[in-house]
This record gives sequence, C-alpha cells and structure tokens, in this order.
Amino acid sequence: MSNHLKQVGRWTLSQRTLSLVFGAWLLLGSAGAAERPQVVILATGGTIAGQQKKPGEAGYTAGQLAVDAIIAAVPELHAVAQVSGEQIASIGSQDVNDQVWLRLLRRINELAGDQAVGGVVVTHGTDTIEETAFFLDLTVATNKPVVLVGAMRPATAAGADGPLNLLNAVRIAAAPESRGRGVLVALNEEIHSAREVTKTNTTQVQTFRSPNAGPVGLFTAGHLRYLRAPSGGGRPHFVLGERADLPPVEIVYAHANMQAGLVEASAQLGARGLVLAGVGNGNMSRGAMDALAALARQGTVIVRSSRVGSGWVSRNVEVDDDSLGFVASQDLNPQKARILLQLALTQTSDPARVQAMFDPANR
Repeated sequence: MSNHLKQVGRWTLSQRTLSLVFGAWLLLGSAGAAERPQVVILATGGTIAGQQKKPGEAGYTAGQLAVDAIIAAVPELHAVAQVSGEQIASIGSQDVNDQVWLRLLRRINELAGDQAVGGVVVTHGTDTIEETAFFLDLTVATNKPVVLVGAMRPATAAGADGPLNLLNAVRIAAAPESRGRGVLVALNEEIHSAREVTKTNTTQVQTFRSPNAGPVGLFTAGHLRYLRAPSGGGRPHFVLGERADLPPVEIVYAHANMQAGLVEASAQLGARGLVLAGVGNGNMSRGAMDALAALARQGTVIVRSSRVGSGWVSRNVEVDDDSLGFVASQDLNPQKARILLQLALTQTSDPARVQAMFDPANR
C-alpha cells in the first residue's frame, strides 16, 4: 500500500491491518449468505476527499483524493456491498454548477436502470450538499436508494468523520428498507431527507439538521433505524432530457434598510426568476417590494422565502401575494426555493402554476 493511502484518515498501520482482517473475516462469514447488493459510489470531491497541507493544520484543499483512495480507506465497505467507484468531479462543493448536477442526474438514471445496481452513493462537499440532494430528489427517476454523503473534516485529519459517514451511506444504499424514500443525506450517524436538511454550523460535525421535521432515520450501535415510513412519493418530478443548463435564478438577501438596487441589479444579470431571502415571514422593505412587484409584472417569477432558517413562509399574511403576483416558498429555504424555481421555469412562468409546485398538497 502506498504512503498516500496510509495517510488517509490518519489511521496507524496496526489499525488499518486490524480493519482489513476484520473486513476479510466478515466476508468469509457471509460466504453462504445472499449475494451482497451492488452499490456504485459517484465522487465529486469535497472535504471527504480533502487533504491538509500539513498534519494538524486547520487549512486543507478539498477534492484531492480519488474515489479509489476513499474506498480503500474503508475496507469494511466490502462486507456490506459490492462497491465500485466513478469520479464525476474533483471540486469543492462551492464550485458545483448546473453541469455537474446534470452529469450526476444522467449517470444516476443510467445506473438506476441497471437491474444489477441496488443503490447509488454520491460523495460531496458539505457547503452545497443540500442543494445537490434536493435537485436530484426532484429529477432522478428511481425508487432505488440515492444517498449523498460528505464530511466536516478532511481525510487526513485526526478523527476524520468521512470513513464512518461513507460506511453508513453504503449501508443505507444497500438496505431494502431505503427504497422509495427519495434522495437522502447521511452524516454524523443521522439520515435526513433532501427536502428538509440544511447545514446549520460552519465547522461542527453535527451541523446537518432538518429544522421543521427532524431526521428520517439514524444509526444506533451500527444498526440502521428509520423513524418513519416512506412518504409514498407525490413530490414534483421534472424530466430534463438533454438540457445543457437550467434557467437562471438569483437570490436576493433582505436586511434592514434594503435598497431596490439589489433587486434591479439581479434582474440585469438576466435572471428569469428571483428568490427573496426575506426577513421574518419572507418580508422586505417597501422599496424592495415595489421593485420586485414591477419585475413580476414584467414576467419575472418572484418567490418569497426567509433567511430565518426554519418555519414556513405563509401566503397572503403580511404580504399580499395575490395582488403582487408573488409565490410563497412554504417550508423551503432560499437555496432550495431557487432550485425548485429553476426546475419550474423549465415548464412554466405562470406564478399560479409555480405556486402549486411549492404547495404541500402537490408534492
């Protein structure tokens, strides 16, 4: 084994040897059992594939390790599933764009159509993992498990969380009870739905939360436990075909003394839709409201969300959405409201039809 791989996860040689022996023992013990499911890991980079410049330093570079090195660092994976890996990208998730999303979508749909594949895991940076997960949840055409996983500590850090997160993600993807639950996000021994999950802390491993609903499952002593039944579907689904990109949508952040110029500048970028990260219940200054209303009259779709972090943005409470032509995001935070609006704009720019896609009754 190369020095490069010995460094991953800062495991000592003896620890890695024990892990390999343990993995081999599990494999031998399962020889008479049913064939392990096939799980494909699609790697995009992120902290889970990151390396520190010097051991012990806080700084690191994301996306440095290839998927084969990440898999090699967790030999226990092979006791759970027949694992293979593919490299989709090698970037920090702050650089994820429409093209990466579409590449992932098409590859996942191809894999889902393969009867031999039981599930898919996507390794991803945590900065935008919730956005990629939600995009895939609205576009992937399968009931097979699709699980996004990342890490808050780079692979070379002491106490790296990536190896256990990856092992748990493969366990989820290999489990029959994971079917039909939509796209999931797994970190820190918790499982969250793509719609609900959000990052709530800049650096702590317990950063991912679902403020309005809580996790859908968790691991206790290594055992996968779901806390509620699958929802049964019903969420919007978008077929993108051979699209090369998505309609441009920008987010405008509200604050005290907000000026209309922020709204107008976003429109000048060519946005077909705008999402307001509003104060409180999706509110904004009078000047910003007037500017947004003017854009709505010109055909730009305006969605009101909130910067607060939890709760619902209600329609026609503090803001007269009907008269202004606005859409209320309901329980979606600004970054997820942007994704749903992008996808909605591939079908319609009618605010009433867009609102129906945001409403709980039409999920």
